[in-house]
Amino acid sequence: MERTIKPSDFLTLSDSVVLDVRRTEDYSNSSETISGSSWKDPAIIDQWIESVPRDRDVVIYCVRGGGVSNSVLDQLLASGVQARYIEGGIEAIKEVGGAIESK
Repeated sequence: MERTIKPSDFLTLSDSVVLDVRRTEDYSNSSETISGSSWKDPAIIDQWIESVPRDRDVVIYCVRGGGVSNSVLDQLLASGVQARYIEGGIEAIKEVGGAIESK
């Protein structure tokens, strides 16, 4: 499985678990989230990683798809989660017209 998913390909997914893993500060300073996603604090991944489904495709995102997504992805993959992250993060989803909602 690829480590990333292109924003345009993300728009065609269905039945994926979508996790917003932006740092607390980035999440707090933003008024937007990708529709249907749940925020999980990357700083305390040990507290929530076991609750992530192992039987579904998991897609994560941060602000621009960089260090935070890679770090969280490594931990998810190591624990048996089938996961990948959105290339370019939430900013890229906005650029391709993805579903964004106010939080």
